[in-house]
Amino acid sequence: MRTIVVSGLILLLVAPQAWATRMPVHDAAESPAYGTKFGGMIGRGVINVATCFVDLLVNTVNETRTGPPLVGTLVGLGRGVGCTTLRAFSGGVDLLTFWVPGFNGFPVSDSYDSCLTVMPGSASQVVSPQPTVPGKAPAAESVSRPFGPAPTVTAPPKEEKPRYTK
Repeated sequence: MRTIVVSGLILLLVAPQAWATRMPVHDAAESPAYGTKFGGMIGRGVINVATCFVDLLVNTVNETRTGPPLVGTLVGLGRGVGCTTLRAFSGGVDLLTFWVPGFNGFPVSDSYDSCLTVMPGSASQVVSPQPTVPGKAPAAESVSRPFGPAPTVTAPPKEEKPRYTK
């Protein structure tokens, strides 16, 4: 029994990226169709709750590799605890609210590298339906954000550095 547990832990540590991919259950959980969303949210919730501890391991290892020895480990540990909590909370919300029509939960990144980056086309973007008028071509679908339109970002003007000549 001990050999099986140790082998399983080694497998989880060596290949966490093998199962950190976008799966059909993620797409199903973000579906506007109630029947598809119902099962998808249960599946995504189970995946997030069952694998939330992987964020702790992956973030600690990644930050230790990229940062200074002690500081990188502490930053990775803090980031891992935050991402583990976020993923477990998201999975719990999915499992508790899978039956609510029109609510698709709080998606967390499919990658364990960064839990805050949400993949394009996920539930954080809402597609607003366009009314169809007979005899008219349908308008292109527009993507709107749940909390209003996307802010416009303009680049700050470049500062010119003084040129020194001899």
